[in-house]
Amino acid sequence: MPNKNKILHQAIRHKNDEFYTQLSDIERELKHYKSHLKGKVVYCNCDDPRISNFFHYFSYNFEKLGLKKLIATCYKNQNMDLFSQNDSEQAICLEYDGDKNKNSIPDPKEIGIKPLKGDGDFRSKECIELLKQSDIVVTNPPFSLFREYVDQLIEYDKKFMIIGHQNAITYKDIFKLIKDNKVWLGYGFNRNCAHFINPNYVDYAADADHREGMIRVSGVQWFTNLDISKRHEDLILYKKYNPEEYPKYDNYDAIEVSKTTDIPIDFTGAMGVPITFLNKYNPEQFELLGTSDRGGDNVPEVDAIRLTAKKMDSCLVNGKKVYKRLFIKHRAK
Repeated sequence: MPNKNKILHQAIRHKNDEFYTQLSDIERELKHYKSHLKGKVVYCNCDDPRISNFFHYFSYNFEKLGLKKLIATCYKNQNMDLFSQNDSEQAICLEYDGDKNKNSIPDPKEIGIKPLKGDGDFRSKECIELLKQSDIVVTNPPFSLFREYVDQLIEYDKKFMIIGHQNAITYKDIFKLIKDNKVWLGYGFNRNCAHFINPNYVDYAADADHREGMIRVSGVQWFTNLDISKRHEDLILYKKYNPEEYPKYDNYDAIEVSKTTDIPIDFTGAMGVPITFLNKYNPEQFELLGTSDRGGDNVPEVDAIRLTAKKMDSCLVNGKKVYKRLFIKHRAK
């Protein structure tokens, strides 16, 4: 059976990963951020505004959310068959500042349409100028450019809600932002899986998960720097430490915890947990030390528990490799 993430890997190789997000997924996540949006300029800078569900959500809920302005741009379509709805290679910018005729619908006459001089790339001078005017960025950026995309948001000190793959958690620069409490995970997708709209890839998912005209990608997350109640909720723990159930790593002074729900409540040392732990991470309850991947290189907290001089060690238990782990400790109470 083909790898479930074959589609994602293929997209990254070909730099063709602009998958369209379902409206239902956008609605499910953004309902938690309404207090952050009032009076703000929202910018969707990786969205074809002619078909984007992000633009649809914000324009149809403009007054309800109390937005100040909505802006949307995207990289122009170089391949006329890439997205079947597109019929132009012209990169455009759409701006909407609310309902004027009181029919509660964002009519075409109320939406300002401006052709862009360039290609609409989020790194272009035109799009950076629009970024400077915005307060909050909300979009699904290309996974292949995720590092560069986040770097730009941090450089211009922007608030954001964006979609990315969970593997980005252990990118050295992304993990540092998470460790420093500058970025965290949102509420997320059901079972960390998303169905994106893109008819140009074959969906290899099981029949029960198949949706016509969509691809299923595992390990998808919302990344944000807007405060949400979720990150202040304690993870309820019930298990106690015993050395038989929690073996120590061969190469780290830490114990292996294979499931987030099995974190022992009474262990005071370092613990290795799956990267999906971040879905339950409360920085007031746990200290995030580092990772066994690149995010653990030259990190004093990881160096302090490393038992070998070799860098970027995978965690080993009785000589067998364990998948990427985050190292955590309980906060002292």
